[in-house]
Amino acid sequence: MPAWLPLLKTTLPYVTQIVATAIPAFTSKPDASKTDPVVARQIEELQTAATKNAESIHTLAENFERTVLGIDDAAARLQQEVDKLQKLVMFSSGVSLVAVVVAVIALIR
Repeated sequence: MPAWLPLLKTTLPYVTQIVATAIPAFTSKPDASKTDPVVARQIEELQTAATKNAESIHTLAENFERTVLGIDDAAARLQQEVDKLQKLVMFSSGVSLVAVVVAVIALIR
C-alpha cells in the first residue's frame, strides 16, 4: 500500500466539505437571488427621473445665467444714467451758484 493512501483517507472528508462549500460560489445563483422585475423597473424609473432632473437643472442654470447677465446689463445702464444725473446736478448747482452771486451783486449795487 502506498504511503500517501492513509493521508488521502484522513483528508478526504475535509476535501469534500471544502468542495461542497466552494462549488456553489462557482455556479449560477438560484432564481430567488436574481433581480426582481419590480426592483429592476424601479431602478429604471429612478435612473429616468435622475436624467430628467439633470436636464431640468441644466435648463434652470441656463435661465439663471441669462437672468444674471440681464441684471448686469441693467446695472451698467443704470450706473451710466446715475453718472449722467450727477453731472447734471453739478452743472445745475454751478449755474444756481452763479445766479446767487449775480443776485447778491445786483442787490449790493
